[in-house]
Amino acid sequence: MIKPSRLSSAFITKGISISTASNCTRIHRRLNTMATARTIQITPENTGLWHQKQTEAAAQKATALLQEDLEKHHCYFNKMGFHNHISHHLLSLYGVGASPEDIQKGYDDNANYQRSPYKVHPDQVAELKDFSKAKQKLGKEEFYTDFLVFFQSEIDKKGWKDVLDDYLFNGDERSEDLLLRMFEGFMHPLIQLMYGIEWQQPAIVAMGLAQAAVHGDNMKSYLLAAEEAARKSSDKMPHITALLTEVTNNEKLAKAAALEDGNKIRDGVLARAYDEAISVSAKVKVGEDELEKRTVEMYNAAVYLASAAAIREGKEPRFDFFLMHHVNVGPIFLAINSHDWIPTATKVRMLEWKIRFDLMQHAARACAPISLEKIESYVPKKDVLKPRNDLLPRIYALHDDGHVCKLIRALGVCQDASKKYEDQDWIPIKGDETWTKLHQLVTESAEGEGPRWVRGAGDAEAWKEIPDRK
Repeated sequence: MIKPSRLSSAFITKGISISTASNCTRIHRRLNTMATARTIQITPENTGLWHQKQTEAAAQKATALLQEDLEKHHCYFNKMGFHNHISHHLLSLYGVGASPEDIQKGYDDNANYQRSPYKVHPDQVAELKDFSKAKQKLGKEEFYTDFLVFFQSEIDKKGWKDVLDDYLFNGDERSEDLLLRMFEGFMHPLIQLMYGIEWQQPAIVAMGLAQAAVHGDNMKSYLLAAEEAARKSSDKMPHITALLTEVTNNEKLAKAAALEDGNKIRDGVLARAYDEAISVSAKVKVGEDELEKRTVEMYNAAVYLASAAAIREGKEPRFDFFLMHHVNVGPIFLAINSHDWIPTATKVRMLEWKIRFDLMQHAARACAPISLEKIESYVPKKDVLKPRNDLLPRIYALHDDGHVCKLIRALGVCQDASKKYEDQDWIPIKGDETWTKLHQLVTESAEGEGPRWVRGAGDAEAWKEIPDRK
């Protein structure tokens, strides 16, 4: 084999241009550093679902920093379970066209408060193959590194797709348990997995599986009970916006959560209005033949909910911290739908869980009023709407922990996915002007003074620290 350093002269000898030789050098380098369960490898051609153009330099920078995050950081940056968002942030920046310098800034803004991973216990890693033993370590953050190494080893043997098939989509006790844990922690394990699948990075897939393994299973009883109730019902599923309205109009459900609740879904909605929660959730039933359009409907409705809730009369706009996550996770449902090796029944099931979770989150955030009129009422401070790509430098410049960049990217992906269905009445957000307004809404809310997010958009108390609109 010709060494990379000799490629250019070899190609010149054969009458091939320097630029072609340079391209072949890059190809040779990539072939020798393919993405594996332990090695990140990002290329300029793969920028995710927004399909933004990127450079070799940005790809190399993202690769190096993602590798550093993989090797040096735990999935929680403290013992309270606050998540490390670095891999999401870097790939979001990369996916919306950020420069190597912007990607480096994103890393530097967040690397200094991360925790080092626990040391691996080689003798215990092997035991994780036995689910009866693995059960003892589920939900315990001190075993994150062991789970990470275990899933990396499994991917080494089988490949990341077969590992997902075995450990997440199989339908046995173990995969059922892990799939439920994916929806914990405001769906952060699912978000982590999303970037692994979307960028086809086995190491990030392993991180997502390991992260899910150390989360709890607070949503388990609700998700399974709602699923069983839906199975027994013969009613046709309404539009998602109608279900959101039903949640709002159910006084017990809408007022179940209190500001002082630690976990407003678990301790509020499901603790005080369980029967009502199951009743509305049972109406979520997606047919396999409507998977694609219901996926877009879910994604678009999540954007609609979060955006309308971000506008409160007399206040500067702010997105709800929790509703924002329900938008940011949206791309994974498009990503998994594109893979025919994932069972359609699994895709449908995950989508139904997500829609039900959206409904419960709406209730948990005190059912902020939502309407297209609210969105249309928003006027940017400079009264000028700018195309989404023109706003991106302002996103790059933010000192962000990743949430804002993920949100702007998720909006762009949803906009593109929604175009096909803009003539349908079940799509609330449509038209370039409305989407442009929403991109500006995200940007302006993130740049504002005071808290960047509101936590409980339907509760007046949650807005007290947000500045008045002038």
